[in-house]
Amino acid sequence: MKPSPKKLSEFPATAICGNDISSSCLYVSALTIMYAGQFAWLSLLIVAGVLYLFRKIYGEVVGALPLNGGAYNALLNTTNKSVASLAATLTILSYMATAVISASEAMHYVHELWSGWPIIITTIVLLLIFMGITIMGIGESSKVASGIFVFHLTSLVLLTIFCGGYLISNGMDVLKANYSIPSGSITAALFFGFSAAMLGISGFESSANFVEEQKKGVFPKTLKNMWIVVSVFNPLMAFLALAIIPISDVSSHQEALLSHMGSVTGGNWLSTVISIDATLVLSGAVLTSFIGVSGLAERMALDRILPPFLLKRNKRGSTYIIALTFFLLCTSILLITRGELGALAGVYTIAFLSVMVLFGLGNILLKVRRKQLPRPEHSKWPGLLIAIALVIAAIVGNAIMNPSYLIVFFEYFIPTILVVAIMLNRIALLRLLLNLIRFLFEPIEKFVSRSHQRILNSIDRINDQEFVFFTKDDDVATLNKVMLYIRKNEHTRKLKVVAILEKDKSLPEDLLRDVDVLDREYPEIKIEFIQMEGTFGPRLINKLSKEWKIPINFMFIGSPGDHFPYRVEDLGGVRLII
Repeated sequence: MKPSPKKLSEFPATAICGNDISSSCLYVSALTIMYAGQFAWLSLLIVAGVLYLFRKIYGEVVGALPLNGGAYNALLNTTNKSVASLAATLTILSYMATAVISASEAMHYVHELWSGWPIIITTIVLLLIFMGITIMGIGESSKVASGIFVFHLTSLVLLTIFCGGYLISNGMDVLKANYSIPSGSITAALFFGFSAAMLGISGFESSANFVEEQKKGVFPKTLKNMWIVVSVFNPLMAFLALAIIPISDVSSHQEALLSHMGSVTGGNWLSTVISIDATLVLSGAVLTSFIGVSGLAERMALDRILPPFLLKRNKRGSTYIIALTFFLLCTSILLITRGELGALAGVYTIAFLSVMVLFGLGNILLKVRRKQLPRPEHSKWPGLLIAIALVIAAIVGNAIMNPSYLIVFFEYFIPTILVVAIMLNRIALLRLLLNLIRFLFEPIEKFVSRSHQRILNSIDRINDQEFVFFTKDDDVATLNKVMLYIRKNEHTRKLKVVAILEKDKSLPEDLLRDVDVLDREYPEIKIEFIQMEGTFGPRLINKLSKEWKIPINFMFIGSPGDHFPYRVEDLGGVRLII
């Protein structure tokens, strides 16, 4: 019986997916400033607007279909398995890239604190730890995620307070200087800044992938909470960075911008706190990936798109094989790239944004094809279409900014979708394989079958050859020696035991009984007893050979006595058996 794990309440459910999306402020502020300059905070506010529209989209789809799987579940119930599998493949790629990048970046932050830290080895260890936490069950995972989430929000509030105090003490000269820099086209800056900033909402889809583990009514609250966190902290951190750090210095601190802000405004201790926070919350994003992919893969296995053995559960009710498989895949990617994870950013960007587009498509199809399905809230058509268009624009913007991303994305996407396609079309592929085998081996099979039959026929012909033993007054011991000789030396299933009696002669009383005993003793040889009048000699032998069509050399007699009237050679080839 399937165990029933405890359902998650609002805060732990928010923490699991919130760690992923809230960790984006650690890197998205610097990234957006690189493309949008002084308008970075405005690009991030536009992203918050897009996320607000997607709150309604996710709320309607998951409210109508409250099952694990996210975009996959939405498309599965409105289109077919092939289209749904495309969304699932993109989601899995996004989770793999998220887990590996987050784990590696977390270890890079630790490396900033301790230069002797071995990044690749400890990244694998971190993945292994969160695999273990996932296997322990969603309840244990939520406790870890909640602790990380609280510490992260506390760190961001602390950094905001110190940045505010710094600005009160030092004024707005840096902000004014940054805004005095010629910006070129504001539209282009906002567009490319928005495209880069869209990475800041990665993780928003995670809650939909483990909705079945949440209490009733919790899911829309997780969407609202994530939206609030992103809408407040992402633009705020970008604005504070512009107010404290010259734009020209941002690129040199891109990988740890918030830690540098802590160092400037509060000293080394605050920088250390932010670095520890970054390590923890990025680790929390790894946990989110494990939990999200577990819910998605479980649903796919139930739908027979992935192998059913993935559904095996431990005593805590967790699908441990999925977690183990995901860990092995993430570790293999880390080792293949040798820790150089810039290429995975391409997979991450295209896959995540494509999943959002497909989720919007699922909402459209839900409205058109499942009108009667009850749902707690509805997204409006203008907002739905605008949201999809903006995400598509972000994909285009990222492709323009980083054309190599598309190439790297397809290098990972094509093998993954091929695996899913094989599972979806395995019956057709097995039939194709069967037909190929038949085409290649049917001629051989026919040859073997014909040869087999010919051999059997030859064996039958050999075994059908009858033998004859002429007896006179032999006892059972003598007849048994005859049977042993024939079984050992001749190929036959039939033996005629012939007794030729001269007129007024009779058989020994025990002979018939002895023959019957031997017939039962040697079931593989059918014994036929024949009694006839006549005189045993060459003439009778020749007559019986022609009549029964048995060659004379297949006829036997016992060793003749001194009074036997014929020489052995006179009998035409009759053989002596004993």
